[in-house]
Amino acid sequence: MDCLGERGDTLPDEVLWWQGDYIISYLSPWILSESLLNRARMAAINFHPATPEYPGTGCINFALYENAPEYGAMCHHMASKVDTGTVIAVKRFPVFASDTVETLLERTYDHQLILFYEMIALIAQGKPLPVSPETWTRPPFTRKQLNALSVITVEMNAEEIAKRIRATSFRQWKPVLELNGFKFEYKGS
Repeated sequence: MDCLGERGDTLPDEVLWWQGDYIISYLSPWILSESLLNRARMAAINFHPATPEYPGTGCINFALYENAPEYGAMCHHMASKVDTGTVIAVKRFPVFASDTVETLLERTYDHQLILFYEMIALIAQGKPLPVSPETWTRPPFTRKQLNALSVITVEMNAEEIAKRIRATSFRQWKPVLELNGFKFEYKGS
């Protein structure tokens, strides 16, 4: 069964009664219940567009903000709590000083797709999934934290402002300027 959706969409009802060998989540907008995850006889796996240092939402944004030297994509077992399951495999690559959200996202998706093909090949051959020695390093980032990262105030120095602009500017999304409790859209240069 294939299910496609976007953020905010409701999980289709027919999924609630699914049973089978594998659940494979690839950029899925849904958080699956523990009872559904338990119906996967072999494994419920997720392809996450980040490394174990960046669980949750806004992964790329926080990596850019923190000037991470490397980034990547990973595959992990799904657990009832998002981005906490055992790590299966990680693909890493360098982050460049010139990277933006868009360029880092493009390379992340390329590595994530390669990882997907590698894991699907193992499944198709009946081989066991690997077990990575890597583990999650922190609790998942939240939407609230990502929203806070996108706020720029007059108290911030130029370096902090530049970091936030780099980390949160992507297509129609831009940082928000906050002045005396009022928020204004940052137009950028």
